[in-house]
Amino acid sequence: MEDLLQMKDKNIVVMGVANKRSLAWGVAQSLHQAGANLIFTYRKDRSLKKLEQLLEEFQIEAKEVVQCDVNEDESIQQAFQQIGEANPVIHGVVHSIAFAHAEDLKGDFLDTSRSGFSFAQDTSAYSLVAVAKAAKPFMTEGGSFIAMSYLGAERVVEGYNVMGVAKASLEASVRYLAADLGKHDIRVNAISAGAIRTLAAKGVPSFNEILRKIEETSPLRRNVTKEEVGDMTLAMMSHLSRGVTGEIVYVDSGYNILG
Repeated sequence: MEDLLQMKDKNIVVMGVANKRSLAWGVAQSLHQAGANLIFTYRKDRSLKKLEQLLEEFQIEAKEVVQCDVNEDESIQQAFQQIGEANPVIHGVVHSIAFAHAEDLKGDFLDTSRSGFSFAQDTSAYSLVAVAKAAKPFMTEGGSFIAMSYLGAERVVEGYNVMGVAKASLEASVRYLAADLGKHDIRVNAISAGAIRTLAAKGVPSFNEILRKIEETSPLRRNVTKEEVGDMTLAMMSHLSRGVTGEIVYVDSGYNILG
């Protein structure tokens, strides 16, 4: 299987690890098991400390750890310049970054502030575009971008509000980036993960109800894990999915197919 994946010693940038429950951490573990070289980005010093503790706890050696604030173009450019100088080729990027202000996830979507709307879009959707632009010069052997989305991008999920609109923008960006980058043998896809108890999920008021509903009604009658999301991300980033780009792949126990 390792030969089919062809991930050994590939340089993969993982963005968005917050703690051990993060989807990004589940992805990092799957990539590590497949032999990939992991390069992590972090935003603030407290995030760096948490990441270092995780790496020590799980005995994973990062090839590099680089600061990157995705709300700042200069920071993104500097981060990928630093990564590119230390690693002649980047083979893949995992974009697991999204954020909206708490007040914009409560009440009615109608009451979303202009600044809150813009911030959610900038952090959760435009950041993928900016990261792709910065990473592309170093993806000289082709490669793969994977973003993380959610069903709230296409359906109304109570309490998801402005984040649902940002995820819809993210999924559209995946398709347009796939069209732009395909000629360079760079693929762009997204994983639409089911409800998982991440730090971000705590901000969704209806989260516990969503978990219960998926467990009761999804075809598999259970919720998914970050490990399952990690393994599908690995497959979508590997040689196995070399003919796939511009797709949104659901890892949600089949919940998305229900009417």
